[in-house]
Amino acid sequence: MKLGRLGVWYPTDKLNGGQLADLTAVVEKNGYSALWYPESRGYESIALASQLLSKSDRLMVGSSIANIYARDAFTARRAMVTLNDFHSGRFILGLGVSHIPMVEGLRGHRYDKPVATMRAYLEALHHDLPAGSEAPVVVAALGPKMLELSAEKSMGAVPYNVTPKHTAKAAKILGPGKILAVEQKVTIETDPAKARALGRKELARYMVLPNYRNNWLREGFSEADLADGGSDRFIDAMCLWGDADTVRKGLRAHFDAGATHVCLQPVHDDGNIAARDRIIETLADV
Repeated sequence: MKLGRLGVWYPTDKLNGGQLADLTAVVEKNGYSALWYPESRGYESIALASQLLSKSDRLMVGSSIANIYARDAFTARRAMVTLNDFHSGRFILGLGVSHIPMVEGLRGHRYDKPVATMRAYLEALHHDLPAGSEAPVVVAALGPKMLELSAEKSMGAVPYNVTPKHTAKAAKILGPGKILAVEQKVTIETDPAKARALGRKELARYMVLPNYRNNWLREGFSEADLADGGSDRFIDAMCLWGDADTVRKGLRAHFDAGATHVCLQPVHDDGNIAARDRIIETLADV
């Protein structure tokens, strides 16, 4: 599996079939190596991957993430193998333990200890794979123990909602030869009030989830930074904004910290596809 320097992460549940095809075309046309998508309440993750792969010729497609509580390890392994057989090895299975509301509230499962549960899942996933083969699997890892597990049992990590400070720590834990594909929200907007309003709106859904809050506190943000929609300092770190050169500099900081791949997430007003595509086109040369 060859994952290039840049990718795009996008909330695909906002798009219909035709719009998904258009997004895939824009990402591929601008030379990005991968398109990453979440597991939403809308599209089923593996079915969506099949659609995105069918609409591209060279693009890697990665789940970021597929919830391990949504399908058992056997099913995930067969899906991973099937998609790669059908689409020339272009699928990356990004796995995550998700969050309590999405597991217990939405699916009715019991949310178990994250690291132990992920370890068992990865071991089952790799069972019966051909000798000498390495599964194209990465893990949504934030804390040090999950990062250590990612290094031991997968090709690397796909951290979400992180800063270059976290990237540097993750790179050290993962060690050489591992994928470190970090997500970074971006908007090309030079008005501070407008940019931060976009960032706060995008981050609101994550700020109530303990997994992210705990990681932000580990990174050095305070409870005050996470209150009332987030401090300016917090929002500026989570969603890069400014002119194109300023945003490029922020993205390069992840590479300087040790990232092997950065997947930028365009942040824009709802429905403003032109703004999304402009961000993708403008930042393709980071």
